[in-house]
Amino acid sequence: LAQKLLIDVDHLELWIQLLRRKGQIIFHGPPGTGKTFVARALATTIAGDRDRVRLVQFHPSYAYEDFVEGYRPADDAASSSGFSLVDGPLKEWADKARAAPDETWVLIIDEINRANIAKVFGELYFLLEYRGEPARLQYSQSEFRLPANLLFIGTMNTADRSIARVDAAIRRRFYFVPFFPDKPPIEGLLRRWLTANRPDMLWLADLLDEANKRLLDYDSRHGAIGPSHFMLGTPAELDDERAALIWEYGVLPTIEETLFEHEDDLSRFALDALKAAATSHTSGVDDVVVAPESVDDA
Repeated sequence: LAQKLLIDVDHLELWIQLLRRKGQIIFHGPPGTGKTFVARALATTIAGDRDRVRLVQFHPSYAYEDFVEGYRPADDAASSSGFSLVDGPLKEWADKARAAPDETWVLIIDEINRANIAKVFGELYFLLEYRGEPARLQYSQSEFRLPANLLFIGTMNTADRSIARVDAAIRRRFYFVPFFPDKPPIEGLLRRWLTANRPDMLWLADLLDEANKRLLDYDSRHGAIGPSHFMLGTPAELDDERAALIWEYGVLPTIEETLFEHEDDLSRFALDALKAAATSHTSGVDDVVVAPESVDDA
């Protein structure tokens, strides 16, 4: 797994240890840092079988009734009310884990902070902390327990500050693992990937480091550019032309939003300007940046 993800074994062992100790962790950081990709790969490795891993994605309209249990229109005429009680993914996966206690089951919650977590989790706040103890569910009024062999991996985007904060109750129940381009194990990830797959494109790693360094001038660590922008598809597809397209139409729009009140500074993040600066740094020459006349020229 370490070879596949280009993340050292020590970090992977630490994350597994955190999962085993508390039962739930959250990978948090800017978009494009590989949180979901790593979560899925790690979950499959821990579970030992892809069929014991399930992913759900939270969004603003996601509710307790979607996640735990709730009433849905009935398909048969047997229901006098026209509705029947349906289990959500949490109950379904907990039942499967309880029925196979010697196996590990993992539920991945992608974009966990995009929903109203307190409203979605309900009794889960208690159950996450007190594994094995019962809580009475809202609708079925049945006693429910979280089995110890059901683990949770959440992913959390920190770039959108309107959703980045979570309450202290969640902070206390999850271990939080940072995924930032300037901090291991994500630091240098693009460079490792390029070295292994496209050493002729190593200038991209220098360019990305330079861009994220400049973004710090705008207090935008959470808006840093993640390496996975350039790691999609096969390595053979990545060339100068594709890199320019990714930068122009995938990365620059994000930077433009970050520099909303500093539009005049956008030329600092033009591809040619960053490439020139990165090249001068690596060659030991003083940083002389010649910005293009417009972002389009880059």
